Amino acid sequence: MPTLDDVRRLATALPEVTDKISWGAVMWCVAGKGFVWERPLRAKDMAELGDGAPDGLILGARVADEGEKQALIAESPDVFFTISHLDGYPAVLVRLDAISPERLEEVVVDAWLERAPKRLATAYFAGPGRPGPEGDARA
Repeated sequence: MPTLDDVRRLATALPEVTDKISWGAVMWCVAGKGFVWERPLRAKDMAELGDGAPDGLILGARVADEGEKQALIAESPDVFFTISHLDGYPAVLVRLDAISPERLEEVVVDAWLERAPKRLATAYFAGPGRPGPEGDARA
């Protein structure tokens, strides 16, 4: 089961990532824009989710758009979810105790790519062995 330390390791391995405390929780940023963050559930969230509210650590992650968020939730509702506070916002919530380490890495990298300046994303894909934008591994 991944931990917040795993998220920190994955996020800070990406170019030009900083962290900050926002609303009492850690957020990782690129170019001053948050891409993944610890997102404790608040009383309103708990009331909204009822008995389905997860107990473990929750991660917020930036996604491309509302369509991607809904696709992730439909694909893996045991891992991904949302709350009304995020309605219309391109972010999804992730149960850290339910996601695989490999899938977590994908979520963190994809979130970083959504917020990173184009020059950083291009440099990232140019690295040896990194998948290109089309998903092809580069030698």
